[in-house]
Amino acid sequence: MAELGWHSIGWYILGLLLFFLPLSLVGAELATGWPKGGGVYAWVREAFGEKPGFIAIWSDWAENLVWFPTVLAFISSTLAFALFPSVADNRWLMLVIMLGVFWLVTLANFFGDRFSSLISSIGAVVGVIIPTGLLIVLVFVFVFSGQPSAISFSAADMLPNFTAGSLPFVATIVLLFAGMEMAGFHALETKNPARDYPRAILLSGVIIFGLTVLGTMAVAITVPATELSLAAGVIQAIAAMVQSVGVPWLTIPIALMIVVGAIAQLSTYLVGPAKAMGVAAAQGNLPPSWREHNHRGSPVAVLLIQAVISSAIALLFVLIPSVNTAYWILTALTTQGLIVMYLLMFAAAIKLRYSQPDTARPYRIPGGKPVIWIVSGVALVALGFAFVIGLFPPSNTNAPTWLYFILMLAASLLLTVGAPFIFWKFKKPSWRASNAEAYLTSEQLPDEPGDERHFQRP
Repeated sequence: MAELGWHSIGWYILGLLLFFLPLSLVGAELATGWPKGGGVYAWVREAFGEKPGFIAIWSDWAENLVWFPTVLAFISSTLAFALFPSVADNRWLMLVIMLGVFWLVTLANFFGDRFSSLISSIGAVVGVIIPTGLLIVLVFVFVFSGQPSAISFSAADMLPNFTAGSLPFVATIVLLFAGMEMAGFHALETKNPARDYPRAILLSGVIIFGLTVLGTMAVAITVPATELSLAAGVIQAIAAMVQSVGVPWLTIPIALMIVVGAIAQLSTYLVGPAKAMGVAAAQGNLPPSWREHNHRGSPVAVLLIQAVISSAIALLFVLIPSVNTAYWILTALTTQGLIVMYLLMFAAAIKLRYSQPDTARPYRIPGGKPVIWIVSGVALVALGFAFVIGLFPPSNTNAPTWLYFILMLAASLLLTVGAPFIFWKFKKPSWRASNAEAYLTSEQLPDEPGDERHFQRP
């Protein structure tokens, strides 16, 4: 979004109103009404049945497969830019770092939730809180020391722009707010969900908006759009700022902290969707091997499957001449997968108001059916718009528009809908676990007595 400069602020405000707020409110209603394992899978399944539910969770898992290489590219580019600037453009070095980090983090998640939580906790402090504080200080020093900005300012520039080359970037706002539906589970922990949860969401929205604008503008004012790397833009901006204020030695420690934070984020998203796929597999949507887990409760089978697939996808960074183009293609496909899942989720919220109106919902969006239609409908329209514009190439790619559109549409449909149909074609009754429903009511992967594929827990 830094490519859009000041225009990004207007788009962020629209994203906050049209997606973040509906996602948070609808997520809270669904999470408190159906607090089951499986999350979106369980909600869509409750509303529309097994097949749509499987498409929803498959879309979530599949988009992660193409998202992982983008995070790895960010990690690799940040490390190379800070530590090996002379070979930072070497794509083979980039690939080696990407695969090395990915497999180490994958294997680390074999040690179970406690180890994963430790990585996340360290990453939150070292890789998020400290770098964010330093970034805030650097931005203020850079601005108030009179350093020249890479972009000019006028009030009109803060409004959304609708140029063909910039619109595709707008679709990625979905990535910014993705996951907020899971915050709805915490509504059950409040004394008065109807009052306390909306307040918490508004506060979260303000904080997320502020930090996002800060990060985006830090990149936009320091790095000209023509020189900006999609993968290394953050460290480019930080290097420019520390150089201009006379502390260039800060580049390396800040880069290392950012990498720690990115690794922690990667670790979190490796295991969460993998466990959800285990829930879907237990219902008979996937072969039994997909729900294998070790004695620590780690979903080792899916972790290995996704590691192999994402490693293969990472080869795009050496097969496609432009790193920016490869990075964008994967980012766009990630967004498309998320959009399919969220379209099903918002539709499920509307359907459940009709099919299960009496189900207790500790948090219920007020206003009855008309308001749930408005809240979900706004999000559905916004997501539909994002899906369409995400199919087109942005200004920094050289692909012919019509060819790019066709290829992106085909890849999106294959990624999100095509693959589940393949599994359904070969689906067998024996795939369903004997204790399938236990997977929907437990946060832990349950053992199946007599099933030798699972190690017995101590």
